[in-house]
Amino acid sequence: MIERRFEQVLFASRWLLAPFYLGLVIALAALMVKFLQEILHIVPYVLEMPEKDLLLAILTLIDLSLAGNLLVMVIFSGYENFVSKIDVADHEDRPDWMGKVDFGGLKLKLIASIVAISGIHLLKSFMNIKNVSHDELMWLVIIHLTFVGSGVLLALMDRLEGHHPAPKGGKTAPRGLPADH
Repeated sequence: MIERRFEQVLFASRWLLAPFYLGLVIALAALMVKFLQEILHIVPYVLEMPEKDLLLAILTLIDLSLAGNLLVMVIFSGYENFVSKIDVADHEDRPDWMGKVDFGGLKLKLIASIVAISGIHLLKSFMNIKNVSHDELMWLVIIHLTFVGSGVLLALMDRLEGHHPAPKGGKTAPRGLPADH
């Protein structure tokens, strides 16, 4: 009786995460405001801007877009993995990946997004090289390579963890799938 009640309380405690995801929705709205602010800064001067400055501005928009994509992935996947299923299965705009990204997949998508965002920052620094110090550029490259290395190691660990030993036919299959899948 006590154990059952305790387990019910533990199971219900997952709802304590719901405000975190609501906070991330607010962060997504704040990111959209910054995106619109950037567009409003660019549009009036687009005809006067040198190509390099326009490319830097576009990279900033791409950076903000990737951060928004990252937030959506974390909100949807995190909520569905740790709190509750989102009941929109019959909605025509439901993303195909929704409900299919487990915690391991979410980690890989997160690190891939972080690597992409870091790569954009590095590219922006290279495009603006005369205004970036040697030390700053060195640290940006080191940090980017650290993210890349972390991503490769996470993917390798996930791959090693997610496969069964080879069956008699020699094929390996991800956990839960038949070897011929």
